[in-house]
Amino acid sequence: MTTLTREDMDRSVSTKPKQYYDYTLLFLIIFLVGFGIVMISSISAYNATKYYDDAFLFVKGQLQYAVLGLVAMVGISMFDYHLVTLRFLRVRLVTWFYLICVAMQLAVLFVGHSTNGSSRWLELGPIRFQPSELTKIAVILLAAFVVQKAPKILDHFLGFVFVMAIFAPAIGLVLIENLSTAIILVGIVFVICFITSRKKGYYFISMGVLVVGGALAIFKVSYRAERIDNWLHVETADGGYQILQGLYAIASGGWFGKGLGNSIQKLGYIPEVHTDMIFSCICEELGIFGAVCLLALYAILLWRIFLIGLHAPDLFGSLIVCGVFVQIALQVLINVAVVTNSIPATGIPLPFVSYGGSSLIFTMMEIGMVLSVAKRIDYGNS
Repeated sequence: MTTLTREDMDRSVSTKPKQYYDYTLLFLIIFLVGFGIVMISSISAYNATKYYDDAFLFVKGQLQYAVLGLVAMVGISMFDYHLVTLRFLRVRLVTWFYLICVAMQLAVLFVGHSTNGSSRWLELGPIRFQPSELTKIAVILLAAFVVQKAPKILDHFLGFVFVMAIFAPAIGLVLIENLSTAIILVGIVFVICFITSRKKGYYFISMGVLVVGGALAIFKVSYRAERIDNWLHVETADGGYQILQGLYAIASGGWFGKGLGNSIQKLGYIPEVHTDMIFSCICEELGIFGAVCLLALYAILLWRIFLIGLHAPDLFGSLIVCGVFVQIALQVLINVAVVTNSIPATGIPLPFVSYGGSSLIFTMMEIGMVLSVAKRIDYGNS
């Protein structure tokens, strides 16, 4: 019979994986969401009072979404992310999830709720949401799963085409009504494939093909081509009004802004300023300094996510984190570029800050997946 000494017991304890909950990432998200609620309170009060006779209508809505998102985020972080690879009726859960999202994207084209000329919302009883936001999660999970199962196929161009073909139905259906989200979905799959492949040459050719395809998707649809004209002639084009007013807001804010609550452009000049155009009034009220601080906070967030992906316990976890990183980075980049008229206008919210339930809740769910990966990192050996 073997007798364990005190030294053996100490050595056994010291070799146990040292795993921690990533409170740094959690508090970064809470701070960003809290900042967004403060800015929504400041920016939306005028329109909420004028049209709904309730100055705090949008704030109360965002608070509800934030609580739901926080519960979902923490709840998801407590589960092992490998659970999505389990089989149900001989098909993996992640595949079922993707197929359901494709079905919802198809349904929204026929029975979806239309807003500003685009059918992007699906109503299930009292719940109304954008299936495209849920599709982002499905694409991240399935792309990570498919690529980690057979990473060597990406050493060949046909392997890359095969992976892209898997996601063509979801991307194509989203593209019909929402070009910007389709671009993000393509970006997620493209980057996951790129970082996994050992051969990179053909990706540059593929990038050119995707750019040409994107150009065709823009110029073959009249309202998208009109947005190009608005972008090039924002001062004179009728459709450039919103962006022009946003530029006025940015310019009038100066270096340190007019002060919280003192925006002029929020007084009916910028339609729905608390949604996609919120960054313009952040610049007006907090100035360039406040805007740079916000962007720096996003940079810290993305750096934290990058570190989690770098130290993930397996390729699957690393690729999940990579997908979330790409999605958040692209949304911030596109939103800021649109508000500053660096690219043509498109509807992309600023993550965690813009008003909107679908975007906030589902993006917080993605952070829950990142926290799940982070929780399983062995920090003692990383």
